[in-house]
Amino acid sequence: MKTTLNLFKWKHYEAEMILLMVRWYLRYSLSYRDLAEIMSERGLDIAPSTIMRWVHQYGSELEKRVCPF
Repeated sequence: MKTTLNLFKWKHYEAEMILLMVRWYLRYSLSYRDLAEIMSERGLDIAPSTIMRWVHQYGSELEKRVCPF
């Protein structure tokens, strides 16, 4: 858990929200704009470029941690 906290240190959004966005992008064929619209409907204003940066930053880390299973 400690490495998870360090991984998301100084981020504006919670770690669970970031992981949810990255997971949805990697699992389903949604665009960054689609994900931003989904979050906007839920009351969160997230720019598509922010989601793109999260996918680039945390996508490989997610794959590395999930792959052994």
